[in-house]
Amino acid sequence: MTDVPELPEVEALAAYLRARAVGRSVARVEVAAVSAWKTYDPPISAAAGRTVTGAGRHGKFLDVTLAGALHLVVHLARAGWLHYRESLPAAPLRPGKGPIAVRVRLDDSSGFDLTEAGTKKGLAAYLVGDPAQVPGVAKLGPDALSVDARTFAARLRRRNGQVKGILTSQEVIAGVGNAYSDEILHAAKVSPFALTGRMTDEQVAALYEAMVDVLSEAISRSVGQRAATLKAEKRSGLAVHGRTGLPCPVCGDTVREVSFADSSLQYCPGCQTGGKPLADRRLSRLVR
Repeated sequence: MTDVPELPEVEALAAYLRARAVGRSVARVEVAAVSAWKTYDPPISAAAGRTVTGAGRHGKFLDVTLAGALHLVVHLARAGWLHYRESLPAAPLRPGKGPIAVRVRLDDSSGFDLTEAGTKKGLAAYLVGDPAQVPGVAKLGPDALSVDARTFAARLRRRNGQVKGILTSQEVIAGVGNAYSDEILHAAKVSPFALTGRMTDEQVAALYEAMVDVLSEAISRSVGQRAATLKAEKRSGLAVHGRTGLPCPVCGDTVREVSFADSSLQYCPGCQTGGKPLADRRLSRLVR
């Protein structure tokens, strides 16, 4: 399982930064992976000397606010992460060396690194006056934890497609990714291949309640954790995602998997598909 940062982990990272970085000034920002730095105006040097005033998120985007109305907005992509260090090495970063893409040094020698594992790079960092200047933020739908039930239902049904894909579309609802969508669908007892146009009002309502419950519970487990332990905390709370071949903690049936080119989903036949396994391809003719 790839520990892709989703809404609960980004919320926890923001809380972690609020507890440690707020009130400290940025000494400088160093970029080792040029492809990760997406903006040039204002220049990267504009962050130096500014106090960190807060940290929050927009969907799965992390937003570190700086004095003078500047925002360091980060999307951690599939394999990115944030590592906070109480004491950073004095030597500057060397471009192209190691997993560190961006380093933010604070005025007391602490700071944080934005890292990315693997060869497929997607981590993106922006320095902007308004988060809406970040293309991905501008396109976000309502946040999964602030949208009301009626709006959720309307947006879900705006497209007639498989619910798994629509639930993870950030333009529909912001914050839900591959792992938590599996958990939400399992909690709601809905097949990942169910077509939104055929879902009953009761199924949509159950999906909304499951989304709020699953994400809220994940946040409660994650906030207060050290950044280094967040991934393990995420794995420990999952019922089906990443648990192929293990018994479902609700009904005891075996958790199954459907694999795609670059991802996979997990589900419980007993809870979600009337006991029938789904075909291991995107367009299943079995339970909808």
